[in-house]
Amino acid sequence: MIPADRHVPERLFLARHGQTAWNIQHRLQGQLDSPLTADGIRQAEATAIRLSGSGILTVCTSPLGRALHTATIIAEQLGAELVEVPELAEVHHGDMAGMTWEEIDELYPTARADRSANRYGWAFPGGESYAQARVRARHALSACGWAASGAPLLVTHEMIGRMLRAELRGLDPYSALALRHPHGIVFEIDRGSERML
Repeated sequence: MIPADRHVPERLFLARHGQTAWNIQHRLQGQLDSPLTADGIRQAEATAIRLSGSGILTVCTSPLGRALHTATIIAEQLGAELVEVPELAEVHHGDMAGMTWEEIDELYPTARADRSANRYGWAFPGGESYAQARVRARHALSACGWAASGAPLLVTHEMIGRMLRAELRGLDPYSALALRHPHGIVFEIDRGSERML
């Protein structure tokens, strides 16, 4: 759980960026980027409509282009302040960023087995592990707490989103890694309780 001295919002909303070109191609993005598709833009617009009237005054976003584009669409429609929080960036995929798993299998033949043996602690070559990203998630939540007026919206990514939700809900690594966050879905998390909007 988050220490009591951290300035973390008791209530917040969490959205994943809209669909991207690399999502369709099943390429790992990590901290590289690809543009939102037309569907991804529509997902961002639909999220803004879903959140209208929710009282969101601050949108904290990953600085990566796909999240920033999504967050900008939402913030403009809500009339909210947009704040970039570097710690909200996706888990760093290192040397594997931009690849499909088929390409990874050719270049790193033991990677899948190594990752399966310790998915939480395994780090992408030249990148980071979920365990390392969870530390970053703690800092991100505190940064958003200090930056926000009221309950903020965090626009981020699926993998780091698991760690954010784990911190907010006090989940163990196994439970955290089982979480999913499809495009176009918003979670409201209030004092450790989560609901899908």
